[in-house]
Amino acid sequence: MKKSYALLWSLALILTLVATGCKKKVKPLSERIAKAWIAETIKEGSTLVYTRGGSSNTVPGYSSFRLTLTPTTVTYTERDGTTFTGTWELQGDSKLILKGLNPQPTGSGGTVEFSIESIDDMRLVLKNLKESPKTGNTINEYTLSAS
Repeated sequence: MKKSYALLWSLALILTLVATGCKKKVKPLSERIAKAWIAETIKEGSTLVYTRGGSSNTVPGYSSFRLTLTPTTVTYTERDGTTFTGTWELQGDSKLILKGLNPQPTGSGGTVEFSIESIDDMRLVLKNLKESPKTGNTINEYTLSAS
């Protein structure tokens, strides 16, 4: 009887160790976000204006939208094709700051800030923290996919 309990406890211990040892480590946000992103869907205010591959996009220029984050730099291409370069940083897990952008986006002082609404390996959802003068002073939501 003692052998049965010892065997059961040993088996339970082994299964517990295997289960806890197999947990996938989640990379830090700074590593998960550092890649090239393209527009999947864009909302200007509450209006959906772009869907990748859509034939009735009211703002088809978002097909040019790119956000490329390397470990130290950012390249940001807006819907009108203007490309900005600079650096980026995270503030906690909820804010992405693009700074030192050259040329400076209209009314930005060289800094653009987004709230990070969600992220996984293939999708990133960002929302402007300040109104965008290029889109009629709307707060925009960018659903991006890894390219």
